[in-house]
Amino acid sequence: MMGRSQHRAATDAYRSLHRAIKAALRPCVMPMLWTGVAVLAVGEASAQDARSAAEIQAEVARLQELLRKEEQALAVKSGAAPAASSNVAPAATAAPAAKADDPEENKLGVVQVRTRNRLEPLKDVPLAISVVSGAELERTNAFDIDAITKRAANVAWNQGNQRTSSLSIRGIGGKQGQTEAQDPSVGVVVDGVNYAYNALTSSFNFTDVDTVEVSRGPQGTLLGKNTSMGVVNIATKKPSFKPSVDYGVTIGDWDTVQGRVAGGGPVIDDKVAWRGTLVADHGQGDMENRYNRDETWQNKDRVYGKLQLLFTPTDDLSIRVLGEKASRGSETTNGRTIRTPTPATYTDGSPVTALQDSQRLQRRWFTQNPDFRVNEDYLFLDDDVNYNNQHGLVTGSNGGLIDVNWQLGNYNLVSISAYKDYHFNAVNDEGSTFDVYRNAGGFWNDYKQWSQELRVASSVGELVDYQTGLFYLKVNNDADYRREWGNDAGAWFATNAQYGRLDANSAGRQLLTNSLTGLRMDYNAPTGIQEIDNESEAIFGQANWHITPSFTLTTGARATRENRRNRGTSGIRDNGAAPELNPDVVNNVSLGGFSSDATSGALLAGNSLTQLQLADSVANKYFGVAIDSAAAAGTAYTGLSATQQRQVADAKAIRRTAIGVVFPWTDAEPFEKTQYSFVVAPSYQINDQYTTYFSWQYSEKAGISQFVNGLSSLVPGEESSSYEVGLKSILLDRTLTLNLAAFYMELKNYQQNVRVVDEYTTALNYATGNPTTTYTTATGTVPKVKAKGLELDAFYTGVPYTSLRLSASYTDAYFADFPNSGQPNENGYTGAPPYQDISGETLPGAYKWQGNVGVDFHYPLFSKLEFITSASAAYNSSFNSDNVLSSYAEVAGKTIVDLAVGLGRQDRSLQATILAKNLFNDATPLARTWNSYTPAISRWVGLSVTGKL
Repeated sequence: MMGRSQHRAATDAYRSLHRAIKAALRPCVMPMLWTGVAVLAVGEASAQDARSAAEIQAEVARLQELLRKEEQALAVKSGAAPAASSNVAPAATAAPAAKADDPEENKLGVVQVRTRNRLEPLKDVPLAISVVSGAELERTNAFDIDAITKRAANVAWNQGNQRTSSLSIRGIGGKQGQTEAQDPSVGVVVDGVNYAYNALTSSFNFTDVDTVEVSRGPQGTLLGKNTSMGVVNIATKKPSFKPSVDYGVTIGDWDTVQGRVAGGGPVIDDKVAWRGTLVADHGQGDMENRYNRDETWQNKDRVYGKLQLLFTPTDDLSIRVLGEKASRGSETTNGRTIRTPTPATYTDGSPVTALQDSQRLQRRWFTQNPDFRVNEDYLFLDDDVNYNNQHGLVTGSNGGLIDVNWQLGNYNLVSISAYKDYHFNAVNDEGSTFDVYRNAGGFWNDYKQWSQELRVASSVGELVDYQTGLFYLKVNNDADYRREWGNDAGAWFATNAQYGRLDANSAGRQLLTNSLTGLRMDYNAPTGIQEIDNESEAIFGQANWHITPSFTLTTGARATRENRRNRGTSGIRDNGAAPELNPDVVNNVSLGGFSSDATSGALLAGNSLTQLQLADSVANKYFGVAIDSAAAAGTAYTGLSATQQRQVADAKAIRRTAIGVVFPWTDAEPFEKTQYSFVVAPSYQINDQYTTYFSWQYSEKAGISQFVNGLSSLVPGEESSSYEVGLKSILLDRTLTLNLAAFYMELKNYQQNVRVVDEYTTALNYATGNPTTTYTTATGTVPKVKAKGLELDAFYTGVPYTSLRLSASYTDAYFADFPNSGQPNENGYTGAPPYQDISGETLPGAYKWQGNVGVDFHYPLFSKLEFITSASAAYNSSFNSDNVLSSYAEVAGKTIVDLAVGLGRQDRSLQATILAKNLFNDATPLARTWNSYTPAISRWVGLSVTGKL
């Protein structure tokens, strides 16, 4: 039996809950219901000595469930968010800036999250989670994934292009050398749909956002696809039956014009609602191309539209249908590179002997142009570039969603059916104004994914509440890596010896020109054409065991059947100006050339009549030798001098090197395996202020079906384990939410670029009498990676008119065992081993320290106006930007500050703010190599007007 004081406390809690229910439900529940509840309450109060604590707690749970159901129904009708529906997601963040004249306004509302697919207090979730509101993102024009992640703890966006950029959490997952056949380490979920490809997040704005939640640590028992490091969960605003229109117009530096509007309301009262979103974002970038001043880097060319319909045929059933389109636009990101002089010596003190591009440009071929100067037009460009064939990367996307929620008694049934595609097209340059590459490794990519999730969730308030479901994902990813050479390519790629012999006379120069001009390939880097087909089928479940009112044990498990297949080929698409200079055979693929000695150029035995006639045509085309129809085939070619035949050999060698490996359509070894994930997480509510928890999370990531130089090279799956202990607290009279976590992680078979034996070239070496082993860089696995650290998330509203958000982390992420990393450029000296052991070294791209602060200040003025200030400061410590940890790739720490200052109406119906991104114009490079760097994005200033109708 409970003591009288404990009994009184329980009864008081019950009465308080009853009053809350009555206040919340008064507008929409029949008076008769409240008569019954009131009678019940009076009976409970008068019989408190006769009731047990268990009975009172059971009644509290029953009323909590009643409140949840009625709030859900009320939310659908009023435009708020139901607790258990993915069709409407509420803001999950702290209260707005507090008012000075009302102490209650200083108190935080309960921070709610949807990380476990139902709306629940953040303090009840035994995971490390950062929460950012859509309102904060809107105030500072933070719409891309980089700006969003700068506002959460221990997550980073690793800048590449629209296809190669990636997310990392706790220092892991970013600098991997991402391939098309590889799953991301950090998942992104948008409105319940898992994005299984990094590129889906990098090219588009996330506007009309409700909340962003970042869950750190392996995931899999919920949240769609299993991931190694965590999930960024973005919820956008959903249709409601309350009419609304939100709009914004922004103009600013670099010809920026941005317009966005989102709105909707009822179509049929209480039955059908809609919401539409339209965004146009155009502007130049901060770096110009001297060759064409209208080409700028980091420009914006984005148009996006989304239409949603919500159907609520009954109070228990809602169906949301969504269609979205991001029109194809061109944005330039590749080639944001400033070149610097190459160091004179390697690490052993020997002089650098590798041929550098700046040395190539000093050849007569290039210096005969009087307007070109290496130091002014290639090096030292003062944050400009000078390219003739670099173009914007074209991207676009379409998507669709059907989200069904059915409250069936005490169970919530959810079905999410989704489609998403992505297009990518790149045309790149080698970095000069000469006609070297017409496409220096372009990429044509068409990606499609279909997903289906079925989920059932029990009601809360019982001994155990649970969710279980099925997940299916199918991916088709067709990728074509293209390369095309120009008129100056032969002079660029020739070795010094080859160039000296060919540039000696007019015939040699014609061979030098024709050796590569117009040659177009589906290039083997890593594979010319890939047809990737991935399927994932999973069953998952998670349960919360409420062992006592204060102690809950969360358990979950997942089994995923992965089937990963890849079919590829590499070959010549267009022979260009000189098909006669092709090799005869490469990798058992006939390329139509004749067989000759690689050094002397002399004909080898075994040439067919057609090949001998082709050799004669070379003698005629380049040296003017007449072909005597009466003479034996091959006579014209054999009549060339040794010098002339050597010139032919040089031209053929240049072409052979450029062609590389070709191979016919081949199936790579598939990855087929059942993989597992689980979570065990006990949590204990010490009191109303403190909750502590421990979690053990484990997940596996699929292996990779891929090719290395035309041969199958299967990469095994990745395994990650995370151990975490945390404390979640609400302090200072509910004005401060403070969450702390300490973590330790281990990853086995971490997928990233490694040095492996080049089986193709090694076999070729042995076959030609050169018994040497050759190595190449390819996606493989690091035996073991570890990370440990501390994380903090906080909200504070104790200062009048002000709200503060703080996230901070310390992380030690390192290679525990990595014996076969590639060598950095400075280790390119003769005799250097083909790989290095970097066990114990910090991962590339990993920050030891990271933090961000957000401040929102609203001060009331006269005539219902208010002064507005919103600021965000993101800090990261130094890091190494090179996958092989070059000593030249250390990048200093930096702090980026964004600021918005303005005036607006207190009801937020109209606001005008001056915006500044990178306010203090921090110029710390984004990345470095031993002879180049990627400059920072400069300060941007603009004016934004937002409002509501």
